[in-house]
Amino acid sequence: MTKVITYGTFDLFHEGHYRLLQRAKALGDYLIVGVTTENFDKARGKLGVIDSLMTRIENVRKTGFADEIIIEEQVGQKFSDIKKYNIDIFTVGSDWVGKFDYISDYCKVVYLERTKNISSTMLREQRRHIQRIGIIGNGRIANRFVIEAKSVSGVNIQGVYNPHVESANKFAEKWEINAYSTLEDFYNNVDMVYVASPHETHYNYIKSSLENGKHVLAEKPMVLQKSQAEELFALAKKNNLILMEGIKTAYCPGFHRLLGIAGSGKIGSIRNIEACFTKLEAPNHRELVDTKYGGSFLELGSYVLLPILKIFGENYERLRFDTILGDNGLDLFTKASFKFPTGLATATCGLGVKSEGRLLISGTRGYILVSAPWWKTTYFEVHYENPNDIEKYGETFLGDGLRYEINDLLMQLTDKNRNDFRLTRGESIAIANVMEQFITEQRGSIM
Repeated sequence: MTKVITYGTFDLFHEGHYRLLQRAKALGDYLIVGVTTENFDKARGKLGVIDSLMTRIENVRKTGFADEIIIEEQVGQKFSDIKKYNIDIFTVGSDWVGKFDYISDYCKVVYLERTKNISSTMLREQRRHIQRIGIIGNGRIANRFVIEAKSVSGVNIQGVYNPHVESANKFAEKWEINAYSTLEDFYNNVDMVYVASPHETHYNYIKSSLENGKHVLAEKPMVLQKSQAEELFALAKKNNLILMEGIKTAYCPGFHRLLGIAGSGKIGSIRNIEACFTKLEAPNHRELVDTKYGGSFLELGSYVLLPILKIFGENYERLRFDTILGDNGLDLFTKASFKFPTGLATATCGLGVKSEGRLLISGTRGYILVSAPWWKTTYFEVHYENPNDIEKYGETFLGDGLRYEINDLLMQLTDKNRNDFRLTRGESIAIANVMEQFITEQRGSIM
């Protein structure tokens, strides 16, 4: 007898799960299916699981493919199960290729081709169906997005669109998803859109997606003009759709906790904020080559503006930009200085100059210090006048952080009040306004 084992969450059970179990069963004579507990899913970074453990077990049982169902509840259990049940073949979906190669020392490992298309037909009776995500653009961030989406229950990366068809085809082949040659075909097969194309294309793609009835998560900066941001949010509201800007820091637990401490009165009234984010980008990358829409501030400015706008609000009295330019005229280093009614702030970013990337929030009783990478906010300290009086806070930051954006979007879908407090429409509009001011002052006009 050939014994096969596979594992999964099997939340919001759909035909992708069904086909995986069907193919797993075909590999041998006896199939054992491990269903993960909610606690284990959380521990391994899986967000947004909806169905109870018993519901998920029952859905697996109903397929008729599982000869035995067990519960996975701890790290290292796969090894123990393989020994305990004398397993011949371990199998999972091909989106985990390479992840479980180590198991080949104990049994055969088979990665099963993933199901590219998740049809909504099978899911309509569920209280929340799988959201089919389509990606526009397939650069570096899009690759990270596909990986992160695996850790959010309730979504499936359905496909990609890029007017450069050959590029889209390569991306689709790599991730075993669909490549769509027309936007019409793309929109007909997705529920929501992730816009990861170059900055200057965001506005048209977001508008087109909203007009076609799709929820949108757009990479930062969402758009580069205040009027465009206002128009798109109004369109989303009119069509009862969600439009979110993808600044991952805004959605991560550590940053949310940081804002709570900052606003709690622990450090008194906040009077100054200094936010810095720099990285040395390769000189041949788009960010340092695109003389119209590249440069440090358009690439990293959204991050350093975020804590300033969250704490001081959107109405500043004065804004000044100081830059260090490269030979091609792009800013290698930019400092934006703000004056607000109740305090001062500086937003510093660079792609060609390296600095200490910290976040400092100063108040009348003390200050909060977050060392780099503060935009992932895993640890921060509260300091007071007495240098020995330090409060320390820690939070988990999972993966690349994009999973928090995706999960927040799903939560908004199920929230009748559509609460966008983690990154409000007003804050996204304010960021677009600052971007517009920067381009106008530094490059003459919006191109």
